[in-house]
Amino acid sequence: MAPNDSADTNGSAAQGTTGAGAGRRKAVRYIVPVAVAGVAAATIGLVPALASSGDPDLPKITAQELIEKIAASDTQQLSGTVKISTDLGIPSMGGLAGSFAPDGAGDKGSASADPQQKLTELASGTHTLRVAADGPDKQRLSILDDASEYSLIHNGDQVWAYDSKSNAVYHAENEAGRSKERQTAPEGVPTTPKALAEQALKAADGTTSVTVDGTAQVAGRDAYRLVIKPEQSGSTIGSITVAVDAENGVPLKFTLRPSSGGKAAVDAGFTTVDFGKPDASSFSFTPPKGAEVTEADEAEGHGKAEAEKAMGDLSAFEGMNVIGKGWNTVAEIKTPGGAALPSAESGDVPAGAQQFLDALGDKVTGKFGSGTVFKTRLVNALMTDDGRVYVGAVTKDALVNAANQAG
Repeated sequence: MAPNDSADTNGSAAQGTTGAGAGRRKAVRYIVPVAVAGVAAATIGLVPALASSGDPDLPKITAQELIEKIAASDTQQLSGTVKISTDLGIPSMGGLAGSFAPDGAGDKGSASADPQQKLTELASGTHTLRVAADGPDKQRLSILDDASEYSLIHNGDQVWAYDSKSNAVYHAENEAGRSKERQTAPEGVPTTPKALAEQALKAADGTTSVTVDGTAQVAGRDAYRLVIKPEQSGSTIGSITVAVDAENGVPLKFTLRPSSGGKAAVDAGFTTVDFGKPDASSFSFTPPKGAEVTEADEAEGHGKAEAEKAMGDLSAFEGMNVIGKGWNTVAEIKTPGGAALPSAESGDVPAGAQQFLDALGDKVTGKFGSGTVFKTRLVNALMTDDGRVYVGAVTKDALVNAANQAG
């Protein structure tokens, strides 16, 4: 019989889970944490049937015990195939970032194999990934297309990225003296089910219900189903389900469903997985003949002026104010002097980017004044006409209420 023990979590429920490690130093921020167990990202849907052949009969386990099993998992070797689907209700991210840069600056001087650009594609659509890991110093992630492949390889102090479609290579060297956690877990790139699960468990602070809801079989492995649900109203997150390997505690599949219903917003999981030692050749790379190789310092240098300008613009914003708690947390950011939001009319935003924003926006009013709510299936943002921004994984009404409370 499938286990169905449950427990409400508090601050101690997520103890032992790993935090997001990693600053944004040079190429290290690009290294994908595939050493932990199964993708995603990104991100995260994913065709519901993942090599399933019935629910296995496993010993009962409580939610607390299953969380501890995830935290205690020390699996460092694996290889397999992951399928990830992301449906946030926004257009494809491919090439979108460049449209927000004036005069196409976002497309200038960047290697086509640059991971920072390529990995944004995981934010929408369905992708097949091949992953391998052998400890904290060797990882490989490949994004497979019909007629091409993009690979990101980390081997010791070397990082290589290769786009077979354009025959372009990106190369970087890790800075000496950085901890292994920093080398393998860049902030803001949750590309594995484990990384996604750990982020979700951080929210288990007394505003969350965590239960064990039966069992499943994922990629031929027996697993428990851990279900995380916000207990607060107003969140855009309906539930998160994590399939946890019954033997080694590795998250095999991550599914996030929005409170609005419909298919999963993020669904990432293994279709095949092997916890044996991968072949050493998986982490070796030599640039193919004729490939254009771009060094990390060179790629960063091309966009240095634009980056410095962007950072200067951001530094003008006032400190962030946090409204609410738990799943209903809303961040408030104020522009200096209540400056109006940029627009195509003012010349601050390209017309294409403005059309994209307008397609997502709803005009709203309240005690705060007036503004526009930009919506996705998960994260929404209210931008007021007097230069304030409210953002969170909450509904439009919750954003308006937060703005009204802030005055």
